[in-house]
Amino acid sequence: MMDGALFFYIFAALAVAGALGMVLNFRNAVAGALSLVGTMVSLGAIYVLLDAYLIGVLQVLVYAGAIVVLFLFVVMLLNLRRESFSAERQRAVKLAAAGLGVLVLLAFLSLLPGAFREAAALPEGFGGYRQVGMALFTDWLLAFEATSLLLLAAMVGAVILAKRDIE
Repeated sequence: MMDGALFFYIFAALAVAGALGMVLNFRNAVAGALSLVGTMVSLGAIYVLLDAYLIGVLQVLVYAGAIVVLFLFVVMLLNLRRESFSAERQRAVKLAAAGLGVLVLLAFLSLLPGAFREAAALPEGFGGYRQVGMALFTDWLLAFEATSLLLLAAMVGAVILAKRDIE
């Protein structure tokens, strides 16, 4: 096995473990958010292994840095310590989530046999700053700005919700 493939599998396992840690830490939202950081850093390392250095660095800076810090800020600001749902409602939500998870797993497994084909060659400059910048500020400008407004609205909403509890 080549070294690149070995590192890919190591980082893929770390990403899956971090994602599971995020999902399974439903009692402690801060620990779940820190597991999300581990997942994002592992995904950034996978991008670096694919020679997409800019996308790997952006993955770590934007997602692991900015967005997860925003999540942690909102979680700590809201101080989510008490249970808001009854035990019966929590059980129903968990059963519904488990059923949905099984359906998604079955859909994924049905797609798996045809998924392993020969990979296409990457175009010149794949993952470079020029292609990312051109795509981001031409084709995806509206989505980029809408995302920034959505994050701003989420922060303002979290501050308003936290302020209402204080008064």
